[in-house]
Amino acid sequence: MGPGEVPEGGSAVARSLARFLPALLIAAGVCYDFLTPVAFTAVPFFTAAPLIAAPLSALRTTALTGVAALLATYAVHARFGFFPDADALTEILTVAVLAVGINRIVRIGDQRLASAREIAEAAQEGAFIGGDLYAVQDTPYGVRLVVGDVRGKGMGAVAAVAVVIGAFREAAEQEATLEAVAGRLERALVREGARRGGVEADEGFATAVLAELPHGGGDGGDSSGSGSGDGNGDGNGNGNGDGTVRIVNRGHPPPLLLHGDGRVSAVRAPEAALPLGMGELGAWPDRAAEHAFPGGATLLLYTDGLVEARDAHGRFYDPERRLAGRTFAAPGALLARLAAEVRRRTGGGMTDDMALLAVRRP
Repeated sequence: MGPGEVPEGGSAVARSLARFLPALLIAAGVCYDFLTPVAFTAVPFFTAAPLIAAPLSALRTTALTGVAALLATYAVHARFGFFPDADALTEILTVAVLAVGINRIVRIGDQRLASAREIAEAAQEGAFIGGDLYAVQDTPYGVRLVVGDVRGKGMGAVAAVAVVIGAFREAAEQEATLEAVAGRLERALVREGARRGGVEADEGFATAVLAELPHGGGDGGDSSGSGSGDGNGDGNGNGNGDGTVRIVNRGHPPPLLLHGDGRVSAVRAPEAALPLGMGELGAWPDRAAEHAFPGGATLLLYTDGLVEARDAHGRFYDPERRLAGRTFAAPGALLARLAAEVRRRTGGGMTDDMALLAVRRP
């Protein structure tokens, strides 16, 4: 604490005492008038009281202080057997009305300041809201999943997330192929960027990986989704599996396949593809790659918040290496373990949000 600074507790006491000052001034004025000859007047005490109350008290308290000052003036003059003169009453009444006006001006200023502070705090929070998303949809063509990461942060990213998830929900039900679903997401994101204009029209994009578990004669599949920071979306749906999974990857980290015996392998796309929203830079069509999805295996989809989690030495988290040789009772147990390890690795100070989605074929 520097020279001349007041401790926080002392400042609160000073503010409390200041609120009692108008009453003390009126009391002091009354005592002054009663203890001094009639030629002396306490009007300055009474006029000062409402002026001091104006910036410190509520409107009602300020008005009551003005009324109390007028009544005190009458009381002290009644002691001497005569009414106060018109000049004194006019002076006190004018000051009381002025105090009420000052009180209103101060309160309006306080409200605007509080509103500006709330907006600033909301903007500051919004700056840290990311665009991670995930969703699961049971459709006539199989159980379809998407995990993605929209460029940027803040409310613009949240709006783009809503557009992508909404487009996925609709396209997953209507489109016969996973490639067509990806095309719908591409066009929806481009339309959103054009609507928002500015930088988003040219640089708005989202990395995403889409997966499809075809219906077949196998057992039901269980899925679990998790978000850390801002994992937007939801996970639901059970489907039958025929032992394969189809994947379209648009510039996103490759999913991991965790086998029942502890082996872990990355499900990489045979051809690199640009993120959603950047289709004008490349005209090649999406091609879904088909991979084996054996019984007992778990497919893990995630955003870059997982692989970019660093420890105190700046080393990134490598889920493929860290999960090798380990088995988990259910998808939820896998996600809980991953979230706990990332929090422990980063000391709870993650620099990016993270979304995780796991689905197992029994």
